[in-house]
Amino acid sequence: MSQLDQLTLCMMEHDRGDPRRIQHFLKVHALARLIGRGEGLDERTLLTLEAAALTHDIGIRLAEQKYGTCSGPLQEQEGPAPARTLLRQLGFADDVVDRVCWLIAHHHTYDNVQGDDYRILLEADFLVNLYESSADRDALLSAYARIFRTATGRRIFRMTFNVDK
Repeated sequence: MSQLDQLTLCMMEHDRGDPRRIQHFLKVHALARLIGRGEGLDERTLLTLEAAALTHDIGIRLAEQKYGTCSGPLQEQEGPAPARTLLRQLGFADDVVDRVCWLIAHHHTYDNVQGDDYRILLEADFLVNLYESSADRDALLSAYARIFRTATGRRIFRMTFNVDK
C-alpha cells in the first residue's frame, strides 16, 4: 500500500463517523490529483499536493474542541501540528512534510499564492466547497474570477457548473 493510500485510511480514521468530512477530503484529493496531472506537475510536487489535499482540513476537530468553532484561520492555525505528526509516522520525507504543513497553514488564504501546488489545492477545495454549499451563480462567477488560474481547473469548473466563460 502506498503512502498516500495509508494517509487516506488514516484520515478516514481521523474523521471516523463523519461521512461529510470524509467525502469532502476524498473529493478535494481526486480533483487536486486530476488538476495536478493536467497541469503536468512533477512527481514530488504531485505527491505533496495529494498529501495536502487529504490533510488540508485536519485541524477542524481540534479547532472545534479548543474554540467551539472551526473558522478558516483556526483551521490554518491548528492543522499543521497533527498533520506533521501523522505524515512523519507514515514516513513522508521532511521536505514533503514541511510543504504540506505550510499548505495547510495557508489553504484559506487566497492572496499571494506561492506555487502550483498551492494554487491547485485552492482550486480543488473551491470546486468542492462551491458544490457542497450550493453556491449561486454570482458566487460561482466571483470564485472563478478570483481563484481559478490553471487551465485544467478552469476547464473542470466550467464543466462542473455549466458555465461558459
